[in-house]
Amino acid sequence: MWKGRDVISIRDFKKEDIEHVLKTAERLERELKDEGALKYAGGKILATLFFEPSTRTRLSFESAMHRLGGSVIGFSEASSTSVKKGESLRDTIKTVEQYSDVIVIRHPEEGAARLAAEVADIPVINAGDGSNQHPTQTLLDLYTIKRTFGRIDGLKIGLLGDLKYGRTVHSLSEALTHYDVELYLISPELLRMPKHIVEELRDKGVKIYETSDLESVIPELDVLYATRIQKERFPDEQEYLKVKGSYVITLDLLKNAKESLKIMHPLPRVDEIHPSVDASKHAIYFRQVFSGVPVRMALLGLTLGVVE
Repeated sequence: MWKGRDVISIRDFKKEDIEHVLKTAERLERELKDEGALKYAGGKILATLFFEPSTRTRLSFESAMHRLGGSVIGFSEASSTSVKKGESLRDTIKTVEQYSDVIVIRHPEEGAARLAAEVADIPVINAGDGSNQHPTQTLLDLYTIKRTFGRIDGLKIGLLGDLKYGRTVHSLSEALTHYDVELYLISPELLRMPKHIVEELRDKGVKIYETSDLESVIPELDVLYATRIQKERFPDEQEYLKVKGSYVITLDLLKNAKESLKIMHPLPRVDEIHPSVDASKHAIYFRQVFSGVPVRMALLGLTLGVVE
């Protein structure tokens, strides 16, 4: 079922698929702690094709493959490849699959990962396509929540910031339709969650609250998932300037939060979380970064067919 499978959109995952990835990640994390580097992917090669900048996603995929015992090739700048000479994405994918066993791709255009999967005969994993989907980030987010609270059901989760262009919150909100949660969508009016996503969430029975007032809802939340305002996604810089710095999470703001509130962020951050929050009991965003390794180990191992 998993060997050779593409990971393109969280929409392609049933709840049992998500739970299987999370359980596999937990098992691999334990094995990694007990044994150090593993050997599941010995002789296998991951190709990382990053047409957009990335730190955490690219490095955690590479770390995950090395920790599984495999090796990595790829690029982090399209300008250093034949794409600069006019090579099509289709031809790039058909070329790279000759050298590798699995491809991870990040691309600025929505649908690029799906196209890559249609072209390639080896598994393709979407590491973010424009403002569309980021399924592996979603899985590590769910893993972080479950490892922190021991559950996902019953939680009140706030999604804060750029809900219009933020692919991480699009994917996460869709994944949370499989769980019994309440979602608080907190954003400036210009950056509200796309209407079709809100309608879909409501159709699937998720309780939704939309607001621009963070201070009024923070006492209710178990998880606050903050995102940066993504300047690079705005077609008009003047529109970006209207919403820049809309929210800043500070220790003073958190005085009204639950003792157990946890703050998450896909990173990089700009100014939406004050550095003084980092050392607080609420901050788990750097633990969240680590979650990317076992979750991506699980995905690589399952799609390669070397882990069950």
